[in-house]
This record gives sequence, structure tokens and C-alpha cells, in this order.
Amino acid sequence: MGFVRQTSDPFLFCVHHLDLYPAGNEKMGPNQPLVGREIGSDFDENNDWKMYHGATVPGFPAHPHRGFETVTVVLDGLVDHFDSGGATGRYGFGDVQWMTAGSGLMHSEMFPLTNIDKDNRLDLFQIWLNLPSKDKMTAPGYEMIWAEQVPNIELDGGHVRIITGRWNEHIAPASPSASWAHEESHEVGIYILTVKDGGSVDLPTTSAGVNRMMYHINGAAATVEGHTLEKKYGMHLDSTMVTTVEAPNGEVRVLILQGQPIDEPVAQHGPFVMNTRQEIIQAFTDYQSTQFGGWPWSTSDVVHPRKQERFALLSNGETVHPPLD
Repeated sequence: MGFVRQTSDPFLFCVHHLDLYPAGNEKMGPNQPLVGREIGSDFDENNDWKMYHGATVPGFPAHPHRGFETVTVVLDGLVDHFDSGGATGRYGFGDVQWMTAGSGLMHSEMFPLTNIDKDNRLDLFQIWLNLPSKDKMTAPGYEMIWAEQVPNIELDGGHVRIITGRWNEHIAPASPSASWAHEESHEVGIYILTVKDGGSVDLPTTSAGVNRMMYHINGAAATVEGHTLEKKYGMHLDSTMVTTVEAPNGEVRVLILQGQPIDEPVAQHGPFVMNTRQEIIQAFTDYQSTQFGGWPWSTSDVVHPRKQERFALLSNGETVHPPLD
């Protein structure tokens, strides 16, 4: 089960994956046969789990990006990251990985099924955030925002997780310095809002010119200023006006993306996002000649050992871990 969402500048793409993987086998793949699973059909709603593009372990083996950022929010399950810069890590269960592809990076995103005696539920969002032309060729790398660092704010009518940006007086950890989200005046926000059954929440307002989209994630239908937001749908909002989200028929969860637009031409082909067609051609040429640094790992779908805890080895050689309780 998964859905692609249409987004507005400065965002390029948003996908929600929910896969109810079974218990894993000795290789951290599913302990059930793949027959009838339509492997690689990421959004086949006839199956409650898919193998994506891995041969053994579910996930996305090594593939390139240039010119934008990926923000991966893992609500449940684990992701093993490896990249062409030599960085790696394992994250999940509320963690956020903020990867700046910049001038070019290959990475793999594999979903090891570490539980051998129970199911391996995977619930994640990946959001593509554009880079302005002046920063498209910035040095690639990634940063971690551990679950323990993500503000999870209780509200009168529910609660909100602030992935980036500000919600009234509450502020998320800073995004990477090259990111469009790094400058507070751009008012980039990524929020996961839960409204409890019978409750309501008022969204904070922004300056004029901010694009704001809201997407239904799960739960009952929401009522938004007299309009109904049904399952699988999204809506544009006027962020300069107070907007009330209500849950009259049961708890509802929504994703909110907002930000001042970059307002530059967008040329996109597959994994590359630049400003002109010529820059896209150059991206393919550079990738073919350099492989964006080459792949230093043993296989394109490498994973960590089953018992590996969450951690991140960054491109500067620093190893970081989730904060202690």
C-alpha cells in the first residue's frame, strides 16, 4: 500500500509507503514466497507488501540523484543506508534522514526484515525538496534527526510531529545549511498532524506567498473549513488564514507540506532535477563517467547485520548515535 502525492514548489515529490512485511528469514528477506507479489510494483494495492526492487531484502538498491534533497521520515520499521561517499547507517522508528544529493550521490535504501518471530511493519514517507540553482551542485551528504530530537507536541485537539520548521513557538532541529529549509524566512514546514476523535486543531498562519498542501494519511475523513478531506486525497490551503482541521467521525492523521516557492525553472528526468535540459544531459554524462564517486560497497543492496542498532556514519567520518534517554 502506498501513494504518490502531487506537491507544490519548493517540493517536487512525496510518497507514502506502508508495507506489512511478514517475519524475516535468515537473510532478512520475507519468510513467505514472492509468487504473486508483483515485485517492483510499489503501489499495487492488491498486495499488503511488495519486495520493491531488492533481490533478497526489500528496498531500493544503489541508484543516483542530483540537484535536490530527500527527506525520509520512517514512522515504523528500519532502513539501511549506504552511499557512494562512503557513508552508511541504520535508522527508523521515528527517525528522519535528510540527504542532500547536491552535485551527485548514489545511495541504497534497503528495508531489512530483522524480526524473525513477528511481522516487520514498514511505514515511511519520502519527500523530495528542491534546491535553488545556486546550491544544486553543493557537496552531497546527509544528516540525521533522531526520533528523540523530533518535537512531538501535544495539542488541545491532538498532537503534531514537527519534522522541519516552526509550529507556533515550537521549532524543529535545523536542516542542512544548503537546504531551502535552512533559512527560516522561507517558512518550510513538514508536519504530521493527528487530530483525535471529536477534536479540532487550528493550523498556524504564515506570510503571504507560502504554498501549503495537506494530505490525508489514515483514519477517518477530516473536515477542513467545511470541506471534507477523504482518504487518499489532498488539498491546497491558504496559509495566511487560520485553518481548522476537525475529526468528527474518528481520529485522523494528515501530512502538511509548506514553504515559500523557489520559483525557478525545473528540468527533471528520473533521479536528476536541474534548471535546464542541458544540465540534465550533463548530469547523465557526469554519472556515466564518474558514477558520482563509484560504489565502495560489496553489493548494490548491502545491509547491516540483523542486530545492528540505529547509527549513522557520516561522509566526514563522524559516527553518531541516537541520544540517550
